[in-house]
Amino acid sequence: MDSTSSDRRRWIALGLLATAQFVVVLDASIVNVALPSIGRALHFTQDSLSWVVNAYVLTFGGFLLLGGRLADLLGRRRVFIAGLIVFAGASLAGGLAQSEAWLIAARAVQGLGAAILSPAALSIVTNTFKEGAERNRALGVWGAVAGSGGAAGVLLGGILTDSLGWEWVLYVNFPIGILAAFLAPRLIDESRAEGERRAFDVAGAVTVTAGLSLLVYALVDAQNAGWGSLQTVGLLGVSVALLAAFTAIELRSAAPLVPFRIFRSRTLTGANVSGLLVGASLFSMFFFISLYMQQVLGYGPLKAGVSYLPLAGTIIVSAGVASQLVTRFGFKPVLLTGFVFIAAGLIWFGQVSWNGSFAADILGPSLLAAVGLGLSFVSVTIAAVGGVAEREAGLASGLINTAQQIGGALGLAVLASIANSRTSDIMASGAHGPTALKQALTQGFHSAFLTGAGFAVLGFVLALVLIRRRDSRAHVETAAAEAAA
Repeated sequence: MDSTSSDRRRWIALGLLATAQFVVVLDASIVNVALPSIGRALHFTQDSLSWVVNAYVLTFGGFLLLGGRLADLLGRRRVFIAGLIVFAGASLAGGLAQSEAWLIAARAVQGLGAAILSPAALSIVTNTFKEGAERNRALGVWGAVAGSGGAAGVLLGGILTDSLGWEWVLYVNFPIGILAAFLAPRLIDESRAEGERRAFDVAGAVTVTAGLSLLVYALVDAQNAGWGSLQTVGLLGVSVALLAAFTAIELRSAAPLVPFRIFRSRTLTGANVSGLLVGASLFSMFFFISLYMQQVLGYGPLKAGVSYLPLAGTIIVSAGVASQLVTRFGFKPVLLTGFVFIAAGLIWFGQVSWNGSFAADILGPSLLAAVGLGLSFVSVTIAAVGGVAEREAGLASGLINTAQQIGGALGLAVLASIANSRTSDIMASGAHGPTALKQALTQGFHSAFLTGAGFAVLGFVLALVLIRRRDSRAHVETAAAEAAA
């Protein structure tokens, strides 16, 4: 195969990998708009309806680290294809669901498939494109597609639910997943960690997966159970104990699931902390914007979805620009700039009016936040996988994915609690009627957005301290050397 054909094949493979990641991110939000229809069709109770979303998030966040290490040890292409098949099969089963338990179980298996394929896909990208400008361009495409998935999910969910029915928000994944699994062997070369011991750390896998799953469960259900409840406190305690046990096991294991030597890189550690705070500050933004548009401004599902188009388009453009900026200036200044835009956008969102409009209250701050998401998502991913040995690419990919998902779950749990508490306090003070409710909801959203901005400011400070400027400059020098060659 000549070099031109080989190069074309690699970029087509990137399109396939990015599409798979797009569907994974999309599926965390696509069902949100369909929830009322699902509830009516399958006779969900109001309390259990949230588990259509939570079941997916739970297994996705809990199994990411295991999925990344499996990709290194068993073969990245093989694990990617296995994840696609599990994801596609669970999507079909979910669309065919006839009961509450059936759909929740299918969504949990969907999350498992996503946790297997997502870190495998990112590690294939990092191994297919060499570090420097080429990988930055590839991760710019990856960030544009993945970063816009959350916004696109709301839009696509509204269109499919209105036109074809709620089942199609799940059916749509089946042909995409099967086609991707068919094309993967024709476009992607197999790779795995050479020279690594093939022994599998079962004890480490069980403790970290159980610990992360319980952590996510405690966070996503804290709003229902209460932060001070026995359930939340008990689950968080058990989660911490399991993760402590995992740490002890890894320190003694000859072939650990997570070799802790990877954290000797201060930049990698800083990138993962930053990824967690990007998730905490931004992922819940989509949730609160959707509630504001529908509960306060009175938008229908489809109008709310269409309102996300400027945000999704800006993420795509800013992610493409981010890859070029990282090549020229390094990942640290681009990430710090991203945090500034995120904080500014969320502070602006913190001023929304109860009788506002799309143009006055949503468009401007959503564009600022979208620029921040594109800049930060791409730069933090490049920082997290840059300079990592090929044999640990899956592990590094699993770590940054896990950090972002745990951050998203933590951020949504904390911010939803703050928003609901503020709204309840206002309503308890004697306010009555539809207008008073809209005003109380808006005050709750103010508190949530401003707290999210605080997470972004903390992310800026920690990225400034933890991520080495030397590593960022070295990345620029590598890209320049590659361009010269």
